[in-house]
Amino acid sequence: MTSFGVIVIGAGPAGEVAAGRLADRGHEVAIVEARLVGGECAFYACMPSKALLRPAEALAEVRRVPGAAEAATGSLDIAAALARRDEVVHDLDDSPNLEWLKTRGITLIRGHARLDGERHVRVGAERHEAREAVVVAVGSGAAIPSIPGLAEASPWTNREATTTEDVPDRLVVLGGGVVGVEMAQAFSELGSTVCILESAGRLLAHEEEFAAEELRQALVDRGVEIRLDVAVQRVDRDGESVVVELEGGARVVADEILVAVGRRPLTDDLGLETIGLEPGKAIEVDDTMRVADLPWLYAIGDVNGRALFTHEAKRQARAVAELIDGGSAQVSSDARGVPRVVFTDPQVAAVGLTLSQAVDQGIDAHAYDVPSAETAGASFHGRATAGTARIVVDEARGVLVGATFTGAEVAEWLHAATIAITAEVPLRALWDAVAVFPTRSEVWLKLLERRERSRRLSSQRAG
Repeated sequence: MTSFGVIVIGAGPAGEVAAGRLADRGHEVAIVEARLVGGECAFYACMPSKALLRPAEALAEVRRVPGAAEAATGSLDIAAALARRDEVVHDLDDSPNLEWLKTRGITLIRGHARLDGERHVRVGAERHEAREAVVVAVGSGAAIPSIPGLAEASPWTNREATTTEDVPDRLVVLGGGVVGVEMAQAFSELGSTVCILESAGRLLAHEEEFAAEELRQALVDRGVEIRLDVAVQRVDRDGESVVVELEGGARVVADEILVAVGRRPLTDDLGLETIGLEPGKAIEVDDTMRVADLPWLYAIGDVNGRALFTHEAKRQARAVAELIDGGSAQVSSDARGVPRVVFTDPQVAAVGLTLSQAVDQGIDAHAYDVPSAETAGASFHGRATAGTARIVVDEARGVLVGATFTGAEVAEWLHAATIAITAEVPLRALWDAVAVFPTRSEVWLKLLERRERSRRLSSQRAG
């Protein structure tokens, strides 16, 4: 039996950050990975999906600029776009990541890890001891709903969609969340006829309604068919085609079906039963990422079900490394500080609460909107594009509790909003955070002016 200070299960972003920071502080660390070092985000999700989306996004921006638009006379080179995707994911080769582990003295154990009682991890026939802690960072996988025939129809998940070498003529997407809308746009731009099937009444059910509607309209304008409030009754693969039967008798026929209805924690075969936890469920943790009554066990990233974002997983990993090293750290379960971006065109970038969420929490909340293009900088970037910028203000405290931006390449606006929300910066102080002219960051000035005018008019009416 081999002994290490800390054993990290899973070498995705969360596991890598935790292992790296602990090793840098002198801990003896082993990291266990059955697949690719770098994880889902690097090889099958965040990175390849953005590689598929970027060519059309860049071309659309060029075509907005007179002088450049005249030079953009061709169409997308599909083969080149797929080749660039392959370059981004290193052709599914994780060897470039191994040097990173080696330089930090982290031991890589290849194989499927299972917990095997207190402070022990089994990989194949080998049992390893963790003297200080075990950190579980195994992530999540695509959830496949129990629709008759779906599993037998060989559906795509994000893995197949982001690594395919062939663009299907027809693609049906089951789910209108982030993965669904991003892949719907990517494949539509690559030449597929795309249909989204969503059981809810709108896309992006957890974001502001205006953002969902602006994105819906943009996808429809690109030729994507969107069916909302639909229930799938059955899926069958008929030769080279997939037939999706909907409630009421309607059918959708495609070459491939992409399932994008959510994620599930990869805990079915993790040995949780050996330490009194239930397999197949998210591992519940407190704000220190520890598991109750098991002070040696931490769970970070998607596996704890708190916030399924790579950046949030890295944040949790930093906190855990600090705690194991003898420091103090907490990661609040309050979702107000968690930023999120949908990399469609228009992009949807949001942090904190929507207006309805804030009102539901009893906050004296008001929203203030301006067009995303209402700046001088918008003459040069995202020219003549639709979009909305919204801040949600807690009027009783005079601070932001939410922000949503839609439009062309607005994701980079988000960090300022995240700082304002997490640091609870008073709105009066934001007036002194001067945005450079002529950049699109002046949207902040427009938003503050919009709130000022609104409150002045309200006072006049009340008087």
